[in-house]
Amino acid sequence: MGSLGFQELLIIGIVVLVLFGGRKIPEFMRGLGKGIREFNDAKNNVKKELEEGIKEKDSTTA
Repeated sequence: MGSLGFQELLIIGIVVLVLFGGRKIPEFMRGLGKGIREFNDAKNNVKKELEEGIKEKDSTTA
């Protein structure tokens, strides 16, 4: 899968504008930002727990 170019992003933007209308886009973007932030927080928590587990395992086997 390739990256999205300018034309693809423009088409997606137009479709979003038509589907949601100008007034709903800020609300939609806030929700999207909140979802991405929550996903990143969860990802960081899992990463932290895995690193702690590896450190704990290394300290008990040494």
